[in-house]
This record gives sequence, C-alpha cells and structure tokens, in this order.
Amino acid sequence: MKVLLALPPDIHHLEIYRITGMNAPPLGLAWIAAVLEQSGHKVKIIDTPTLKITLKDFIAEVKSWSPDIIGISLQTPTAPKGYRAILELKKELPDVPIVVGGTHPTYMYEEALNNGADVVVRGEGEYTALELVNTIESKGMDFNELKKVDGIAFRDRDGKVVVTKPRPFIHDLDELPWPARHLLPMDKYTLFNKPIRIAHIMASRGCPYGCMYCITSYYWGRKIRFRSAENVVREIEHLVEKYNVRQVVFSDDELVVNRKFMYDMIRGLKERGLDVTFACGARVDHVDREYLKFLYDSGCIALYFGVESASQATIDRIGKRITLDQALKVFQWIKELKGFATGSFILGFPWETIDDMKKTVDFAIKLDPSYAQFTVLTPYPGTPLFELAVKNNLIVDWNWEHFTTVKPVMRGFHFTAEQLGKMIMYAYRKFYIRFSFLWRELKAGRLKDLFSIITREIGRMLSEVFTKQGA
Repeated sequence: MKVLLALPPDIHHLEIYRITGMNAPPLGLAWIAAVLEQSGHKVKIIDTPTLKITLKDFIAEVKSWSPDIIGISLQTPTAPKGYRAILELKKELPDVPIVVGGTHPTYMYEEALNNGADVVVRGEGEYTALELVNTIESKGMDFNELKKVDGIAFRDRDGKVVVTKPRPFIHDLDELPWPARHLLPMDKYTLFNKPIRIAHIMASRGCPYGCMYCITSYYWGRKIRFRSAENVVREIEHLVEKYNVRQVVFSDDELVVNRKFMYDMIRGLKERGLDVTFACGARVDHVDREYLKFLYDSGCIALYFGVESASQATIDRIGKRITLDQALKVFQWIKELKGFATGSFILGFPWETIDDMKKTVDFAIKLDPSYAQFTVLTPYPGTPLFELAVKNNLIVDWNWEHFTTVKPVMRGFHFTAEQLGKMIMYAYRKFYIRFSFLWRELKAGRLKDLFSIITREIGRMLSEVFTKQGA
C-alpha cells in the first residue's frame, strides 16, 4: 500500500520550533516507515515543521501522492493543527483512512476519533502500524478485522468506541530496522538556525522512575529497553558514511544509566575510527567523577541533567529519586573537569509558593550549569500530574497548543498562572543576566547564539503582556 506519514502542518509556528530554531527528525515516523518498507509497502514522510509546510500546501502534496492510508503523529501541542488537517483531508479524500498516533491520542483517543481520525494507534507504534496496514490492505476497514489488531482504538458501525487490548512492548529493539532517514530532509536539520552535520538517535526506550509530570514511563514503559551497543555503533557508522555526520544527539531521556552500553558503544566507535562527538541525557545519581571524566574524554560534548527543584520534599513527592547533595556534587565535578552540562528546572508544582520557586532559581545559580533550562510545569494527558490537575481544577487554559512548557496553563494552590509566567521571566533574567555567566559565554564564543534566543523569547512574552494590558 501507499502509506503517507506526517506531522501536522503549520506547527513550525509553535514555540519549540520558532524560538530555538531547532529542527529534529521525527524518528518515530521514520521507524514506522522502515518497518512498513521492510514489508513491501511504499511510504512517504512529510516533515512539516522542518519544511515549514502550510495547511494548503500539505493538502496539495497529500493529494498529489494519492495515498491509500494517511498516518499523522500528534503530540499534545500539535493536536489542534492535526485535527484541522484531518478535517480538510476528509473533505478532499473522504475514502482514505486516517490513522493518528503519538503520546496525545494514545490517552485522548476518544477526542482524536471525535475530530475525524478513523483509527488511533495507542503506544509503541511500529508493529501496530504494520498489522493495521496489512489488515486494511487485505480486508479494508472491516470492523471485525480491526478488533483483532492489538493496540488501537476506533469507532464501530454503531459509533461505539472500541479499544483493543494493549500491544506488548518490543522486547528486542535490535529487531527493528534503522529509521528510514532516506525519506527525511536530512540536509535541513538545524540548531540555532544553522545547518550542522548532526544526527538524532534513540538507543533505548522506557524509564523506571515514573516522575509524575513525565510521559516517558507511561508511554514507553517502566522498564528501560536498550538496543545493543553494536547495533547503535553500526547505525552511527552508516550515518557518518552516508550523511557525513559529525555530532550525535541521543534523544533518550537517560542514556548513561547503562554503563556497560556506554563503554561498549564508545569502544566500538574507536575501533571503527569514527570521529564523532555526542550529547545525551543523564541523572545525577548515575554518575561519579571518574565516569564523568570518561564521558568527556570520550567525545561527550554535553550532558543534560534534570534537577527540577531546590526542595528535597518536592523532588521526593514527584518521584524523581535524586538528592540535592547529589546534584551539588555532580555539578562541582563537571566544573573541575571543565565539562559542559545543562541543568533543567521546573517551576509551578501545585503545592509551591512564589518563594519556593525563587529558591529553585537560586539553587540553579548555585549549581551554575553551563546553561539552565527553566520550564513551567505542564500537565500532559497520561501522566499522574494530569489526573491531579483535573481533580483539583487547576488547568486554566485548555488550548492544547499552549501545552509547550513555555506558557503556563495551570495554576497552583498558592499562585496564579499569570504569576507563574512572571516567574519564568524572573528565572531567565536572574540566571542569565549575571556578569560571571556573561563573561564565561563571551570567552567561549557562545554569547551571540544564546542571547538571540533569550531576547527573542523575552520579547515575545513582553509583547503578550502588553497586548493583554491594552485589551
């Protein structure tokens, strides 16, 4: 069959794309495409945000390709534009089944079906998509046959929502082919709006911690499943040879937990003479000074640590399972090693006060990471936080497009969403407008890129504030 896979059109206007100038490949779609191609189906991927495709152009491109099935990947902030695209596709191609998948419809499947989707793929999508496509190819949209496909939701002929049993997680990730990057605009992926030879790789899926605000544990499972180091090294070698890649960004939430994997992967890269650098996520309870030195000496150019709060009580309550002392030690070691690391901090836990948030900002300054990321707590469907927020009527903005971790959409028990928005401004201003930080960035030659992003975002926030005041 001819299967068209896409992200929704017009989402390049969302903050994550517009502010950072960052484009990352849709690995999920590329993985599904690879599995479908392996089974003989013809696949086309439209990476709409990278190509900045509008709704009108998207519809025209879909029609010109005449697909048998259309698949659209939806995250929470991209869902509204996805639903709008489905509405237009239904007008132009009423007989083509439209399938949606991703974290948002996995949990909001009834909403997706109400907005025109014919089938929702729930959870890990590769084998579900393959079985679904094979079923539609042989039996069409036969409701009795669809009921045999694990991991989907749809409406039967009576309009009743049918949810089939969950599909088990893929135990051996090495059995998957590598993502079908030949279907992606590999020359278009950027950072800070600059074309760079960079590749994104996912080496594992799942997380055992279950932090209340993070979808990873609930979507990918509470057990970490790693690909083999050999498989990952061969993929990197392929990327170096075919795309001249020089940097690898691992999209895993936490990569360094598996030391054997890291040692084997790095040894494999050296044995093959692959001169690449990499960046990845980490946890402060999974590294020590010796391990950090090994990583930085072996090509790691950046580590990303989620610290989240200055309150140990809050860290315990959200299920993070780290300590403030661990964070202090790790960032001190990183300074001694002259390594680069970003610290992530979340403002707006429901029980916090404004003073609690200020203490988190002060703690970020005390840790003094290379960069700090401050985000507003956002209740994504499928997380315990979402259930808590709904139960206590904390969500004040139900526009899914605003669920970006940049714009506050919920209040707390002791603060308003407007106050939280001001706290984000306060956090960035207090952390970044420091002489010691500015001098460090100036010496490193990073000041221009960093502040083009920060000033752009602050300008956008101020514009919104003044617009509201004028209204």
